Amino acid sequence: MDQVNLKKMAEHLGLSISTVSRALRDSYEIGTKTKLKVKALAEEWNYMPNPYASSLRKQRTGNIALVVPEVANNFFAQAINGIEAIAQEKGYHVLIYLTHDDLEKEMEIARHLMSGRVDGIIMSLSGEANNTHHIKSLKEKGLPVILFDRVSETLGCSTVTTDDYAAGFKATEHLIKAGCKQISYLFISKHLYTAQKRMQGYKDALAKHGLPLNEKLILHCSTDNEKNQEPILKMLNSKNRPDGIFASVERLAIATYHACNTLKLKIPEKVKVVSFSNLEIASLLNPGLSTLAQPAFDMGKQAATLLFRQLEKKSGSNIAEKIVLKSELIQRESTGR
Repeated sequence: MDQVNLKKMAEHLGLSISTVSRALRDSYEIGTKTKLKVKALAEEWNYMPNPYASSLRKQRTGNIALVVPEVANNFFAQAINGIEAIAQEKGYHVLIYLTHDDLEKEMEIARHLMSGRVDGIIMSLSGEANNTHHIKSLKEKGLPVILFDRVSETLGCSTVTTDDYAAGFKATEHLIKAGCKQISYLFISKHLYTAQKRMQGYKDALAKHGLPLNEKLILHCSTDNEKNQEPILKMLNSKNRPDGIFASVERLAIATYHACNTLKLKIPEKVKVVSFSNLEIASLLNPGLSTLAQPAFDMGKQAATLLFRQLEKKSGSNIAEKIVLKSELIQRESTGR
């Protein structure tokens, strides 16, 4: 039999589509005899209601989208748990989309979400996010968009971030106090507000302690882990190699560990390393990695709370709220604890 729908059932029973629909929903407006007849046919034909179609009629899908660069990063895994905790309370499903730090993929996902599959979007931008027209298009479509961690200040979206400037300053000052004079800063994106604030914290900490800014020690890396090995190796093998490295994301800290291992450079004796990271195994690395740990679970909860606040119209959808949480510096052996 072809796909069963309300129209075919109504034609077979000689009833209107609305009568069949209300009978299946056990509406008081429909008599018992008609309800029994409709439900018997539904069972015979193995008819299953389409909850997605029903939600569209109510102008609600019961879904929200979560768009993130990756899930292997423990930060995003924790954030997802926080988002799902709030979504479950609200009776919503979370549809997870991965950009793999690819702007084209992020734009493709945005086009897909314009079809009405979700009621709202929580997003952490890709490291290549130098174009945000697709986010503006989502907002123009009437979809509320909440940005977290990797955000842009030009979009007018509500955001949830950590104190990136203060954390960048704190990480750099920690290396200085550990005796470092030549400190390298490793980063991926020039365009993200998050990365800009972390770098500014790094620069201002150097200035406060009278250390010169060496642009050669600011290393612009890529989202490709293998490609990052060559420039890090080259820098660590140079005459004026750094004695301290501040990695703005955890994948660059791991790449640094690999490079130091290749060059037989001991951490922290020859080079000290600190990184933004929520790795649960950070303390088990050899040596244990000093980290700036973000409150990822709480960031996820806050982002979801902002989204549902907009969906429930408890605040105007055009009001951009900014929530800033604190990161925690955890000192381990990589900085000579």
